[in-house]
Amino acid sequence: MSSVFYRTSRTYPVAVRAEGPYLWDREGRRYLDGASGALVANIGQGRPEIADAVAQAARTLAFVHGSQFSSEALERYAERLMAFLDLPGYRFFAVSGGSEATESAIKLSRQVQAERGQPQRFRIITRRPSYHGASLGSLAASGMGARRELYTPLMNEDAWPKLPKPDPRRDGAEDAEQLRTLIEQLGPQTVAAFMAEPVVGASDAALAPADGYYQRVQQICREYGVLFIADEVMCGMGRCGTPLALQPWDVTPDIVVLGKGLAAGYVPLAGIAASPELYRAVMDGSGAYKHGYTYAGHPLSAAVGAAVLDVLEQERLVERSAVLGAQLLDGLRGLAARFPQVLEVRGRGLMFGLVLGDPATGEAYPRPELAERLGRRAFELGLITYPGSGAVDGVRGDHLLLGPPLSITDGQADELLSLLGQALGQLHD
Repeated sequence: MSSVFYRTSRTYPVAVRAEGPYLWDREGRRYLDGASGALVANIGQGRPEIADAVAQAARTLAFVHGSQFSSEALERYAERLMAFLDLPGYRFFAVSGGSEATESAIKLSRQVQAERGQPQRFRIITRRPSYHGASLGSLAASGMGARRELYTPLMNEDAWPKLPKPDPRRDGAEDAEQLRTLIEQLGPQTVAAFMAEPVVGASDAALAPADGYYQRVQQICREYGVLFIADEVMCGMGRCGTPLALQPWDVTPDIVVLGKGLAAGYVPLAGIAASPELYRAVMDGSGAYKHGYTYAGHPLSAAVGAAVLDVLEQERLVERSAVLGAQLLDGLRGLAARFPQVLEVRGRGLMFGLVLGDPATGEAYPRPELAERLGRRAFELGLITYPGSGAVDGVRGDHLLLGPPLSITDGQADELLSLLGQALGQLHD
């Protein structure tokens, strides 16, 4: 009998080792990780250079508390990371996970507005659907009904207004005007920030708006004094073929939320990058960011983050994400042509979404279970995917998210397509 508190009542295989994009369980079965866990293990597993970085950092400086010390590892990493992301002058606040990073962005935006003499600004506008994390604040910000429903009595819903998701079929700038309308309805003087995933992850796989959307969003936010927060926890760090997913739109947010790929799963690491204007507002105001975590700025995590940057840069994995992503996208569209349950394929870099539904109507099934069944069948065949539902109305809408490691080879990409094709071929309505 296990002493583990599992996430569900099902029986989990026990993983014992991993190498590159593969994992093995203790029964000897091999799995190709087509989702990098939850789009985390971006450089593949089992890299000796990362293990060496962990060991060296642990020998040198295991822990300091952020209220007492900085560390050389954190100082070096923050400088390198901001250069990698092309965010000159931005300041990096390091935490342990994406939910902590989202909470940090929310609290910073609230504090900055107060420091600017506008304490009445408390609302954080997000979109529906969206997913920003599992902690109470980040979950309140999320527009993902199934995950937040149980906890809504604990939330002040008035603080978390939701905007409809972008529609890539519409004019992007016109679509973004919905943000202006909502800000006006709420009262601009009450809105602190707008937060969005540049390319949506778990709640609506790989959904991106039409060109012009984020440019207009930035314009609207500046016009109303609303901070723009880009949640790049899942889509950032080269996943979409550029260091930040937002960069192809030539938009620079006030705060960037980062996680997952920062340390690529080797240690917990996430954080926020805040503009120099926001940093000055805090330090010239009260002089202290009224927030913190025990493991914020952990030196070992920072050292590993730097080692992951080494791999990304030396192996040109961001560029590879763009090139191989285009090839895989073509392969996925080929599968969609063979299997009518795949209504749409979309993707940027090595982040892909398959929208599933009724081929007779082109709409979602009334009961959201197709993605789960496809995910289970793929898992049985040795392919790990990331199924989800609720993208249409919180209940209906099946989709499958894929995001293999950026280091995946051409042959392994072909294997992914083959296994997914087998799973689709064994899926019955």
